[in-house]
Amino acid sequence: MKELVAEVQKLAALIGPNVYLQAAIIAAVFILLGKIADWVISGIIGRFARRSSNEFDDRLVDLVHRPVFLSFALLGLALAAKRIGLPETPEFVTLGLLKTIAIIVWFLALSDLNTLIIETLRRSSTSKIVQSGMLTLIFNVLKVVLVAVAVYFMFLAWRIDVTAWLASAGIVGLALSFAAKDTLSNLFAGVSIIIDAPYKRGDFIILDSGERGVVTDIGLRSTRILTRDDIEITVPNGIIGNSTIVNEAGGPSRHHRIRVKVGAAYGSDVDNVLKTLEAVAEANADIVSSPAPRARFRNFGDSSLDFELMGWIEDPADRGRVQHELNCGIYKAFIAEGIEIPFPQRDLHVRSMPAGDN
Repeated sequence: MKELVAEVQKLAALIGPNVYLQAAIIAAVFILLGKIADWVISGIIGRFARRSSNEFDDRLVDLVHRPVFLSFALLGLALAAKRIGLPETPEFVTLGLLKTIAIIVWFLALSDLNTLIIETLRRSSTSKIVQSGMLTLIFNVLKVVLVAVAVYFMFLAWRIDVTAWLASAGIVGLALSFAAKDTLSNLFAGVSIIIDAPYKRGDFIILDSGERGVVTDIGLRSTRILTRDDIEITVPNGIIGNSTIVNEAGGPSRHHRIRVKVGAAYGSDVDNVLKTLEAVAEANADIVSSPAPRARFRNFGDSSLDFELMGWIEDPADRGRVQHELNCGIYKAFIAEGIEIPFPQRDLHVRSMPAGDN
């Protein structure tokens, strides 16, 4: 920077002895250079924008106009102020204000660029990171980083020593980490859940404690689940991260299999029972045809022959209703086919009565 100031002042001295005229010409030249640089950069990006079908390039061209032009203009004003030779305090304030304006301009431009990139990825990408909400985390982290960098350069622009500030921030951060260890645990678990994506919004999951519901929101601190009773449960991510979660909507297919267990009396026609069970499933409109429903003879129970009917449905949310319909259909079909559904029975045999009792 010092070399640039020296070279500009040498060239300005060729204009004449009037330093104010030299300063005005320096400012005008850099404003002109800024306009030329704006035209060149915008033209290059615009050439690529015309070849693409999305609006990202067009919006990028709009973003670079102001910061590129203003950077040259502010640099010219700073060199002009140097050339005038202001007293130390006015020069320090002038240069500090010009640097502050430049920092704000670039901070706003980069913030808009961050928003533009995240919005473009969210619209055009179908990756796990996008679906899990990771882009929101990235957007917030980049926003915090931009604010921290802007504040750091503000300190440098006004010659504020940042060493003491950084040391204080380290001490405060250490104290906060001990005070908010549970919050940090949930935060890191939330990042892990978003990256690993064991479930996503809209999935039906079952917790270790037995609650079952649809995931409505995955935040950095907690996950929200809406149960079938329309009760919302908020579970800290630290607990979910250390638990076994059953995702009913996971796997290669969203189809969910339901099982209905039923007993038939000993002496029943096994083939007829299996045929009847499969017919009940096939008659239900919510049971998908591929894979086809099937019935299995599972066990010889104490009082019955134990069968199990298995079928697949499109949406796990329908499990309770479809299971109800299958139970009703099985009961009616068994009555129609004369298949007995047994119940546990106990026979009590009295060998003798105590003497003297009637």
